[in-house]
Amino acid sequence: MQHRTVNALRTILLAAATVATGACSVNPVTGERELVLVSEQQELQMGEQAYFASQQSQGGEYDIDPELTRYVRDVGYRLAAVSDRQLPYEFVILNNSVPNAWALPGGKIAINRGLLTELDSEAELAAVLGHEIVHAAARHSAQQVTRGMLSQVLVVATAVVASDTDYGGLAVGGAGLAAQLVNTRYGRSAELESDEYGMKYMSKAGYDPQGAVHLQETFVRLNDGHRTDWLSGLFASHPPSQERVEANRATASSLPAGGRLGRDEYRQQMQRTLNAEAAYALYDEGRKALSQGDRKTALDRANAALDLLPEEAHFHALRGDVRMLDKNYKDAITNYTRAMERRDKFFYYPLQRGLARRQAGDLQGARADLERSRELMPTAPAEMALGSIAEREGRFDAAIGHYKVVAKAGGDIGESAAMSLARLEMPRQPGAYFATQCGADSKGNLVVAVQNRAPATVSNVVIAIDVADSAGQVRRLTRELAGTLASGGVGRVNTGIGPYSGGACPVSVVGARIVERP
Repeated sequence: MQHRTVNALRTILLAAATVATGACSVNPVTGERELVLVSEQQELQMGEQAYFASQQSQGGEYDIDPELTRYVRDVGYRLAAVSDRQLPYEFVILNNSVPNAWALPGGKIAINRGLLTELDSEAELAAVLGHEIVHAAARHSAQQVTRGMLSQVLVVATAVVASDTDYGGLAVGGAGLAAQLVNTRYGRSAELESDEYGMKYMSKAGYDPQGAVHLQETFVRLNDGHRTDWLSGLFASHPPSQERVEANRATASSLPAGGRLGRDEYRQQMQRTLNAEAAYALYDEGRKALSQGDRKTALDRANAALDLLPEEAHFHALRGDVRMLDKNYKDAITNYTRAMERRDKFFYYPLQRGLARRQAGDLQGARADLERSRELMPTAPAEMALGSIAEREGRFDAAIGHYKVVAKAGGDIGESAAMSLARLEMPRQPGAYFATQCGADSKGNLVVAVQNRAPATVSNVVIAIDVADSAGQVRRLTRELAGTLASGGVGRVNTGIGPYSGGACPVSVVGARIVERP
């Protein structure tokens, strides 16, 4: 199951980032000795286990044009065959309009639909894929892990229906780590290295390396024009520069002239996707409008996009998102069902249908959908909803497990989960939410300070004091803290029990109640 896979990814990444499993190793591409504390086996596991979650977080696989996918893979495999490191390379097109491409450790490489529509030739495609192949072959991600740049879990939760084509902010646990791997920003030397050796791979595979020069020149122009989609996509992790243009020109001059450009072939292979560009542009406008609260425009754009390309599941899901916000759960469920009929391996559709079903009172159907979504990619909204369903059904241990996952996510949803967790756990183990410290008053009587570590105001805080009598028999006495105690606040109870001369603090909190917000 995918949620177990991403949990394993988290374990691997954290271990790799904190435990020295190796020392200096040889860069397979340059032959230089470098400090890498990640074994090759760990590196392969990282890529394998992050690959599916990374695709999910970036819009899922682009499956409308399977012939284009085969074409891109053929170009990728042609380059991989001449690389300096043989890896289990895989290539995928993502259904995302942001111009971007990325490589995971172990040779898992993705390119977005939005970047493909900006390229002009097969040689330019080869330049992009060759560059990413070098990132994988030269172990650049493994070097980043070694530097400790990927040791923290990215668990940022956002409003579900306000998401655009980057769903990484919804992910929790190992899926969040996968999103962090995708967004790795490489250093200047790694970028120049990937440009240089990527061009060498192009030449060996029969492509004209000038394609890489033209591509980098285009990137610099686009960067100077401050195009938002590029700045948030490829340029965020692969910043272009005039230095890279000049370096590419120098590399091209050192390689054999000529080779395959493939402009006509590329345009032919891209024709179906280019014809669909207008529909995706409408969809992107609709997503943006929805994120800004303009439901009418969002629905208009979704309907217009569907008129042009009715087989695209994302468009049906956008309609569902509008209906969801309108609290029209019946129609939202219909829209998400249509999306799932067209693409059954993307987490977002069952997530949203599950949330809609829960709102409509179909808890059994909601639970099935949310579990399916969670298998594809664990997210804070799915975990939170599963927790609330389990709580309503009286399965409190299961609810606590779900809330614990979300409570680590931070943000509003994390705070909400922490509150729900405290409400369920406090009656069972109140001591987990309080710290106590013992002291004595001027008469030697025991005074107890109690700090509230719960995320909410509490009342009826009861402490138990174990007191031994002259015969050595231990009696348990209780005292209650007067009034309420805010989160983080400290209250004191003079127990009237003495004498207390220091040492062990024979006190525990045995009862408390969260003060519910009005």
